[in-house]
Order: sequence, then structure tokens, then C-alpha cells
Amino acid sequence: MKYMLLINAGKVDGDGQAAGCDVQDWIAFDKQVREAGIFVSGESLADLVTATAVRVGQDGRQIVTDGPFAESREVLGGFYVIDVPDLDIALDWAARCPGARGGGSVVVRPVAEFGV
Repeated sequence: MKYMLLINAGKVDGDGQAAGCDVQDWIAFDKQVREAGIFVSGESLADLVTATAVRVGQDGRQIVTDGPFAESREVLGGFYVIDVPDLDIALDWAARCPGARGGGSVVVRPVAEFGV
């Protein structure tokens, strides 16, 4: 079954890096996921200040605004999609992810499969 690991940084340092881990931690985790044969896809997101939000008002018009908008202390930094037998294994991989350290979290969600 496929699971998405949504990586949320709890704190970001002056260089935009998640607290509690460095680039070598991410390289090691990425290598482990790939070598385990469970990697489906994954990306790191660009700096939060590059974000643009689109909303559609009651009248159907688009409302486009720049910058971060979430009323949250966590910042979505990237994701992995992994293919593992069950949720317990997905949770184990999420716990290994550097993004789960330093006040961050990794949200695990099954990928919906539609028989289309």
C-alpha cells in the first residue's frame, strides 16, 4: 500500500533548515528509503516565501495572495510517497525521517486508490 509522509518542520533556522537535522541526515534517509525498495516519489519544497495561495470566493472569482498563510507553527517542507505492506511499517519509516526531529512531525496518510 502507498503512504504519503508529509514532512512538517516545527522550527526553521536562519538558513531555512529544519531544526534538529542537517543535509547529511536527509541524504542518509533518502538513501535508506531507496535501498529498501519502498521509494515511489518525493520532493523537497522551495522556501516558504515562494508560496502562492489561490482561493475561490463565493462569487467564483479567484483570490491570489503571496506568502505563507497557514495559521500553524509547522511548515510543510516536503514529502515522500512510499510503498510498504501496512501502516505500522509506514509509521516506522516516518519515525526514521529527519523531519520528525527538533519539534517537527511527519504525517502519514494512505494514498487513495480509485479503481479507474
